[in-house]
Amino acid sequence: MRSSASLTRVIGIANVVVVVVAVIGLVLLPSSAPQVPAAQRVTPRPTSEPPAQVGQPPGVVATPEFARQVKANELGLVPVLMYHRIVKKRHASIDRTPAQFRRELEKLAEQGYVPISAKEFAAGDIRVPAGKSPVVLTFDDGHPSHFGLDAAGNPRPGTAVAIILQVAAKYPGFRPVATFWINHTPFGLPTEPEQAAAVGWLVGNGFEVANHTWSHPNLRTLPKKKVRRQIAKAERLLRKLGAGPAKTMALPYGSMPRSKKTARSGAWEGTAYDFTGVFLAGAEPSRSPYAKDFDRGAIQRIQSNGNKGECRKWCSQYWLEWLRKHPRERYVSDGDPGRISIPGRLRGKITAKRRPLVNAY
Repeated sequence: MRSSASLTRVIGIANVVVVVVAVIGLVLLPSSAPQVPAAQRVTPRPTSEPPAQVGQPPGVVATPEFARQVKANELGLVPVLMYHRIVKKRHASIDRTPAQFRRELEKLAEQGYVPISAKEFAAGDIRVPAGKSPVVLTFDDGHPSHFGLDAAGNPRPGTAVAIILQVAAKYPGFRPVATFWINHTPFGLPTEPEQAAAVGWLVGNGFEVANHTWSHPNLRTLPKKKVRRQIAKAERLLRKLGAGPAKTMALPYGSMPRSKKTARSGAWEGTAYDFTGVFLAGAEPSRSPYAKDFDRGAIQRIQSNGNKGECRKWCSQYWLEWLRKHPRERYVSDGDPGRISIPGRLRGKITAKRRPLVNAY
């Protein structure tokens, strides 16, 4: 892995690249949602039964010997994947096709990854089975290709949520969870009742819907008051739709305000916000939330993409392969949420408040 100074420069350069391609994507944004054959229809879980937490049965405690057996390393790197539009015909480099998205999810499942939400990750609430690794699936902008309901109230076929559910059905243990960061018109829905129905279904089925600002500006160009206004207006919408207060926020274009702390907490005209985690548009896997150098005010992400051009060393195909080849660097769970299992050589790298939970081997 790169040094801290080098990492900062790398992420800065990568975020500039993401800003450029994201702007292109927004300019070319099609007005209609993708149409998918009815044969791909999925059966949703009932909204009254959110997905169960995935982990070891209650009462199981990871010992040093058990942690050694499963090669646990809960200070390892975690891929936080960033998606934008999921469309049949790509108009921008950050777009992914449904087939590409499905293949990436299946690869994750086959390589032992289990999805958790952004808020769970930022809070360090990582509950995956022993020997497995967490992955965070995140979607920016609340595009119609991410989610919608059909006339029967089921997830619209071909959307990101429908594909996640299908992959979860094919691979038991692949938890159908993701985070959707929305703006003022979530999922392209024009009316509040439609928005509330969509957000209600997602929240009721264990997905996270959170803050991506009101109108997706470059926050670095705005004074503090306007930054707070952008975030607070989105908070008001989320609360009205039943998804607030949000625990996480993704920075539009990955661009940090000049006052970093303004992105994480603040208030505007009586509406306050206080996020557990603020996410970049980044270019590398995230540090573990238990690590000393984990910065919950600037959590790294990886753009989902191939390994050509600008993505040769920054995007998901490169990093998932790198983590596969470097298993000692990857977060591997001990299956016990009450302990943090790590190789003894990493004792000095854990944050002070987590040290009482350490199970070293």
